[in-house]
Amino acid sequence: MNNLKKTCKLLVFSITLFLSFSIQAQNYVGTNVKVNLFSSTPIEDIKAQSNKTNAVIISKTGEVAFQIPIKSFEFEKKLMQEHFNENYMESDKYPTASFKGAVEPNISWTKDGDYPVLAKGSLTVHGITKPRTISGNIKVQNGTISISTSFDVACVDHNIEIPMLVFTKIAKVINVKINGTLNLKN
Repeated sequence: MNNLKKTCKLLVFSITLFLSFSIQAQNYVGTNVKVNLFSSTPIEDIKAQSNKTNAVIISKTGEVAFQIPIKSFEFEKKLMQEHFNENYMESDKYPTASFKGAVEPNISWTKDGDYPVLAKGSLTVHGITKPRTISGNIKVQNGTISISTSFDVACVDHNIEIPMLVFTKIAKVINVKINGTLNLKN
């Protein structure tokens, strides 16, 4: 009987410990975060959008990760999309772009509010990883996280070659905007 009490106490303690860690280690996940690309030159503006970006934020540590399938970007003109994937991004060879880092400061994920943050980490595009610090905004509302940021990516930093024939139509620096909602996932 004494062993049964000890086993029950151990079981209750284990469940309580597990639940306390689960509550503290909350993850926020988004599977349809929107990413917009914009290239502007005097000759032509080029826009593309993807709604298939995956994002994860681990609230305890402030760690953040994004992964974008390159072929998910859609352009107004199908020929632009084809050139983007085949000639510039080489999507079959480099199928994703990603960011891994941490949000600073690590905010109060359970307190509603708007928080200006910096995401410090590594941006990988076209197989080339570069350290980046990206400013953005996180809005916490009723347990849901909304994220937004806008930053520039220089093609040369990621060995993305723009042929001389079209250099007047494609900017050397591409603007990237990310907006989305992440929900609590235990």
